Amino acid sequence: MRIIPPVIKRENYSTRDFVYETLKKRIIELDLEPGQKISEQEIAKELSVSRTPVREAFLKLSQEDMLGIYPQIGTIVSMIDLDLVEEGRFIRENIEKAVVREACQDFDEEQFFRLESNIVMQELCLNKGSYHQLLELDDEFHRLLFEGCNKLRTWKMIRQMNSHFDRLRVLRLASNLEWDILVSQHKAILNFIQDKKEEDAEKLIVQHLNLVNFEKQELKKKYPNYF
Repeated sequence: MRIIPPVIKRENYSTRDFVYETLKKRIIELDLEPGQKISEQEIAKELSVSRTPVREAFLKLSQEDMLGIYPQIGTIVSMIDLDLVEEGRFIRENIEKAVVREACQDFDEEQFFRLESNIVMQELCLNKGSYHQLLELDDEFHRLLFEGCNKLRTWKMIRQMNSHFDRLRVLRLASNLEWDILVSQHKAILNFIQDKKEEDAEKLIVQHLNLVNFEKQELKKKYPNYF
């Protein structure tokens, strides 16, 4: 089993949440690969925790379709389920369309500055080929849209349902499938919001969230053992 050092700051979480957030991040970023078997004992040792918070994290992740817990077999990282990818994308698309419309009316200079700063960092990561950082900035860009509309609870709800969708996004970035499109669309979305072009912003956010749909068969062919 390939385990990387923790990237979640432990002091920011309870032990149970630290284990959960660390494992979820590793699953989404494919450090723990689809189909990989993991054990409570090994994870507890790696993270220097007891087995109880690991067991609780395993259960929570299984409820989110990220892990499969099988008697007599063990715990296995779930394969990427394209039906769950589509369901997550559908929910996110329909909510985020409403969010960008609201942003066109409500955003102020401070919120625009935060989005602009985020895009500058995206361009830097694009130039350096730092796709994991680019993925984090992508998430942050969309989170800022929700936050600016006082919809952070909605964002958190969506994130819980989008783990399979997010793993496909990681594969897309890792496969170098036109990273520049991601950044250019973010810039265009911001410009439409600044210009209060609600319909244009809504249409583009739909195109943006459908990028993985256009490439999922190619990704499935390239990574057959992940599906």
